[in-house]
Amino acid sequence: MAITKQYLKSKPVCKVTFSILAKEASDVSVVGSFNEWDTKAAPLKKLKNGTFKGTINLDKDASYEFKYVVDGNYVNDEAADAYAWNDYAAAENSVVNV
Repeated sequence: MAITKQYLKSKPVCKVTFSILAKEASDVSVVGSFNEWDTKAAPLKKLKNGTFKGTINLDKDASYEFKYVVDGNYVNDEAADAYAWNDYAAAENSVVNV
């Protein structure tokens, strides 16, 4: 799992690329506070090596909670910037700081 960040000079935006290795999976998306936890809002594209990858533009100077949804199972990112407890989910969520 990996997160890469590319800050734009022209706007206060960061292009965040989320990727997760899930060779056996058929459907992977990233959900979080940036897309109202909508499993259909940010599907990731499967690459030949079994990695799912996608890029989302996020406003700079903010933190966002997120998880991957791998074939219906919610998974944290091992490479997250931090983790935050979420009472609603009764679990920790990954956090990305941009």
